[in-house]
Amino acid sequence: MSEQERINFERIAKAISYIEQNFKTQPNLDEVAEKVNLSPFHFQRLFKEWAGVTPKKFLQYISVNHAKSILAANNQSLFDTAEDVGLSGTGRLHDLFVNIEGMTPGEFKNGGENLTINYSYANSKFGQILTAATLKGLCYMGFSDENGSAFEELKARFPKATFKESMDGFQRNGAAVFGEDWSKINKVKLHLKGTAFQLKVWEALLKIPTGKLSTYGDIAHQIDKPKAARAVGTAIGGNPIAFLIPCHRVIQSSGIFGGYMWGPNRKTAIIGWEAAQREHQN
Repeated sequence: MSEQERINFERIAKAISYIEQNFKTQPNLDEVAEKVNLSPFHFQRLFKEWAGVTPKKFLQYISVNHAKSILAANNQSLFDTAEDVGLSGTGRLHDLFVNIEGMTPGEFKNGGENLTINYSYANSKFGQILTAATLKGLCYMGFSDENGSAFEELKARFPKATFKESMDGFQRNGAAVFGEDWSKINKVKLHLKGTAFQLKVWEALLKIPTGKLSTYGDIAHQIDKPKAARAVGTAIGGNPIAFLIPCHRVIQSSGIFGGYMWGPNRKTAIIGWEAAQREHQN
C-alpha cells in the first residue's frame, strides 16, 4: 500500500468512526469533511471512490436501525436464502469456493512444530494484510497496520513453526478475495488450527452472504448449540482468517456492530462497503 493510499484509508476510517458515533444527529457533508481536514468537494470524491456511494448513503448503511432491519429480514433463514447463492460477484457465498481442513491433533497440540509456514504482505482496500500458509493451505490472514504486530500474532499461534517470508499459491488465492470479481478466484484451501467447535463456528460464518449480517445467537442456533452464544462469541473472536471467514458480519442483536480483532472502525468500514456493493448488484 502506497503512503497516499494509507493516508486515504486512515481518513476514510476516521470519517466512518465519526459518522458511526454521530449518526443520530445526521452529520452533514461539511461537518464530516472538516473532521478529516478536507474540503467537502474532495472528501465527497474520495469517499465515493472508496465506498462507491456518497457519505450520506453510507451513513444509512452503518446506522443501528439499518443493521436491525437487515437482521429482521434474515429471520426467515439467513443461510438458505436462494437469491444469495450467486456464482459471481460479491454476492457469492464464501463456502462455494472455500474448503477448511483442520490440523491434525498432533499439529494442533505441538504449536506448529515441524510445520514450515510461508508468509507475505499484500495490500487490500482495508489496509495491509499478512497472509501465511502451510504446505496444506492458508493458515492465517490478518490486517497489518504495523508489520511487527501481525507477525507476532502469527508466531503466537504457531510458536514452534519455521517461518519463511515467501509468497505461494495459497496466499495468492486468499488475497484475491479482496478483488471485486470473485468469479475468477480459484478454490481457497484453509489449513486451520482450531478445536472441533471452533471449526464448526468458522464454517457457519462462511455461510453469511455478502451484505448480510448475523448475530451470535443466530450462529449458535445454526450449529445446533442454541445456549452457546457466549462460546460462539469466543470462537468468532479467535478467527484466524480476516475477511475471508467473515466474522465482521456478526453483530449484537441490538444492531450495535461491536468489537473486532482488527479494529472496530475497520469492521464498520467493511460492513458499510459490502452493503454498498450489494446494492449496486441488485
